Amino acid sequence: MDTRVVKISEDNIDSEAIAAGAIIKGGGLVAFPTETVYGLGGDALNGASSRKIYAAKGRPSDNPLIVHIANMEALSQIARDVPKVALTLAEKYWPGPLTMIFHKTERVPTETTGGLSTVAVRMPSNKVAKALIEAAGGYIAAPSANRSGRPSPTLAAYVIEDLDGRGDMIIDGGAAGIHDCGFYGRSSRDFASGVYHGGNGAGSDRLS
Repeated sequence: MDTRVVKISEDNIDSEAIAAGAIIKGGGLVAFPTETVYGLGGDALNGASSRKIYAAKGRPSDNPLIVHIANMEALSQIARDVPKVALTLAEKYWPGPLTMIFHKTERVPTETTGGLSTVAVRMPSNKVAKALIEAAGGYIAAPSANRSGRPSPTLAAYVIEDLDGRGDMIIDGGAAGIHDCGFYGRSSRDFASGVYHGGNGAGSDRLS
C-alpha cells in the first residue's frame, strides 16, 4: 500500500482534510495529530475499519479503541445512560485530553470496543483532528499511530517510520502537544470510577 503524506496545519486547514475524511468514510486509515500524540484513525462505526486498525498496529483485537468526536451532539448517538457528572466534566474539559467511558449504543460495533459493552470517547481540541472528524462523518476510532509496543509518536516522521505502507494517508500537522490526559468511567480494563490524571497524554499506551 502506498501511504500518502500531506501537510495540514491548524492555521491552514484546506481541502486535504476533506480528502482525508473521504478516505475514512471509504473504510481507509488516516494518521492524524491530536493535542496529545498522533492517532491512527478509521471509521468508528465500521467494524471492518477497526479490524484494519488492529492489523496495521499488530494490536490485540480485544484491546478497545477510543472513539473521537467533534461535538456533544455526537455523544448521544454512541453512548447511553450518560451520567450528569460526565456532562459536567465534558463541559469543563472537552475539547481536550479527557477520555470518558460509557455504555455503548448499538451503533458502535464490538470490533471498535474490543468486545465490550462500553465505549471510550474523547473530543480532541486539535483543529486538524476536529476538521478530520467532521469530514469523516463524526466518529473516528483511533489508537496511537505506532506499531504496538513502540513509543506513541509525537511527530509525523515517527508515524512514517512505523506505519508507512500500513495506512492510506498520514497528516503531518507538526509536533503533538503531549498534554496530560484523564479518564472517567469504568471498564473491564480496571478503570475505576473517577477521573485519572497523568501519563503522557494519549500516549503511555492508553491510546496505543
